[in-house]
Amino acid sequence: MSRLAGFTYREVARKLRTFGFAFDRQGPGSHEIWRQEATGRKVTIPHHARDMAEGTLRAILREAGIDVSAFLKA
Repeated sequence: MSRLAGFTYREVARKLRTFGFAFDRQGPGSHEIWRQEATGRKVTIPHHARDMAEGTLRAILREAGIDVSAFLKA
């Protein structure tokens, strides 16, 4: 199992809040747009009941400008 496998929406949202992101608006379907006030960066997060796929989480972190090791420590 990879380091980024097994994270739920709730865990990812909690960690993004520690980096200054907050819910901005509802996106298409079951997705949400989160925004970081300081930089204006926006990320789209799927709001599903199941665990987030590793590739999806990596794409969210890349879009947010967050290093994987920093995300895991948060």
